[in-house]
Amino acid sequence: MIARYQTPEMARLWSEESRYRMWARVEAYALEAWEALGEVPKGLSARLLAKLEEKPLDGAFARRVAELEAVTRHDLVAFTRALAEWTGDEEVGRYLHLGLTSSDIVDTAQNALLVEALGLVLEELKGVEEALKALALRHKHTPAIARTHGVHAEPTSFGLRFLSFLAAFQRDEERLKRARETIGVAMLSGSVGNYAHVPPEVEAHVASRLGLRPEPLSTQVVPRDRHAEVMAALAILGGNIERVAVELRHLQRTEVLEAQEPFHEGQTGSSSMPHKKNPVGLENLTGVARLLRGYLFPALEDIALWHERDISHSSVERVILPDATTLAHYALRRLKGILEGLEVFEENLARNLDLTRGLVYSQQVLNALIARGLSRNKAYALVQRNALRSWKEGKSFLELLEADPENPLKGKELRALFDPKPFLRHVDAIYARFGL
Repeated sequence: MIARYQTPEMARLWSEESRYRMWARVEAYALEAWEALGEVPKGLSARLLAKLEEKPLDGAFARRVAELEAVTRHDLVAFTRALAEWTGDEEVGRYLHLGLTSSDIVDTAQNALLVEALGLVLEELKGVEEALKALALRHKHTPAIARTHGVHAEPTSFGLRFLSFLAAFQRDEERLKRARETIGVAMLSGSVGNYAHVPPEVEAHVASRLGLRPEPLSTQVVPRDRHAEVMAALAILGGNIERVAVELRHLQRTEVLEAQEPFHEGQTGSSSMPHKKNPVGLENLTGVARLLRGYLFPALEDIALWHERDISHSSVERVILPDATTLAHYALRRLKGILEGLEVFEENLARNLDLTRGLVYSQQVLNALIARGLSRNKAYALVQRNALRSWKEGKSFLELLEADPENPLKGKELRALFDPKPFLRHVDAIYARFGL
């Protein structure tokens, strides 16, 4: 991931040094299991873990792996040779990687890192949920115009918009937790997944040490539908981030201006137009969501590998797994900041509610006419006739209805229908579903 969209936590997690440290842990825990089975001398794993604690794998180690890989053309072989050198312990080096194949180390370590990465994403998601909850509660009883097809529809609670976003992100939270559970497996089953040279006890021990579960049935790799599920959850998360961004971008349009993302001291909106306050943060998040969706398709294509395994998924995952989790983390952090600093212009909410001269109360009038005994078709025709005239002539919908001789609703009875309060009467019940 380019530095512009990295977060410090994800940059550390997905660094080469972090990846090699996780590979080394898998190797050390495998040695522990072999020791418990009496197949290798006691104390090897303790010596390796102590060495890794005393002298953590760092940039110099990563450079040594790169030097060796230039010769071996195999990253895991280069790693095990570099690790044997790093320990300076010939006996440890002799038993490193016993009975294992590269994917036993790579897949297990990668899954452990993905579990950590999803944990970071979930932490950031909680912050977004809290920001949305605060906005939903603050504007619970604030009337606003709802729009369908981009056209003014009926009054609603402005807070319901934020509550709807909150509900979507709560579903994202559940999806991400399920995906974290799905990817949380370890695999140490040997070259073709049948434990020919390493017993299942080694896999079970390593899984336990890493907080993972044994993969029930692997080939030479963990089945890639697990990774696709992670990417699908992140893609849907991106869709919900974009949903918020697109809505708020519309609300910041000059002719709407019901809300605006924070504009900070010293910020400039345009290199040529000093007056501009553009929704650049929200537009950025819209673009990030496109990337998150895009990462899903190669993950789906990775599911079908040749026979027990080929390597076509490897190059894909080196890019999409770190990038997708990092971008999701970045996007949630940026969205949280926007929501916490969001400006809401209640005077413009009120202005826009009345922009169509009362047309948004047409259904209230329709229902009242039906209650008075008119057929639905006749009532609809009466209301629509006056509504279309209001659109065309720019006249008050209420005044046109008052003047219509076929309309039995007059005076106070008619005016009472032009009130946003009835549209908010069940808002408390909706909020109660979310414990708010």
